[in-house]
Amino acid sequence: MDLKSQIILDKLPRHIAIIMDGNGRWAKQHGKPRVFGHRNGVKAVRETTEAAAELGIKYLTLYAFSTENWKRPKMEVNALMTLLVETIKNEIETLNKNDIRLHAIGDIAKLPKKSYIALQQGIEITKNNQRMTLILALNYSAKWEILEATRQLALQAKSGLLQPEAIDEDVFAGALSTKGIPDPELLIRTSGESRISNFLLWQIAYSELYFTPTLWPDFRKDHLYQAIIDFQHRERRFGKISEQLV
Repeated sequence: MDLKSQIILDKLPRHIAIIMDGNGRWAKQHGKPRVFGHRNGVKAVRETTEAAAELGIKYLTLYAFSTENWKRPKMEVNALMTLLVETIKNEIETLNKNDIRLHAIGDIAKLPKKSYIALQQGIEITKNNQRMTLILALNYSAKWEILEATRQLALQAKSGLLQPEAIDEDVFAGALSTKGIPDPELLIRTSGESRISNFLLWQIAYSELYFTPTLWPDFRKDHLYQAIIDFQHRERRFGKISEQLV
């Protein structure tokens, strides 16, 4: 029995988030510069996005570039920004064909001008698609996001538009960049690393975590299927005991 047929379609996670890790190590294994790994990672993005949409996943978030990634060598950062522009332009037709809407979270206004314009154009062109939302986390940091939400709510309270006692989980979540997007039920990280790396810290409070040794450029549809099958075999209690779930 193939992996896809083992997936229970009425128990799919509504939102899957992925930390795409391992491009540099993959390139090193092939005796190539790190940029080679990033370019080959695009195929994994394409396959994973198509697989998620085919299954019926409604939201897929990919951690594409963190605020910490600016610390990498300038040549690599420039190559990543150029690759972002190329990929968005090359994939727009496919996104529309598959009825996939492009969205972004993070401090995207600080991206290089060409990258920012290409991203905004992709978001605009695909805004009416409804099958699935593909969310790119770009220049993103969960700590930055939480601080920005805190500042926003503090300013509202200072101006009298919001009473401090009215701030609850829903109000705070509404100030995050993921406003209106359900929290991910499943978080996948590739490359064998077992850490969150400043990604969606508020949103993954009750996410199931799945770590795979597969390097991101090698990640294919079957790897996604395996992660979903593993997710579907877990008992999600949210603080309750097993007997209360029956």
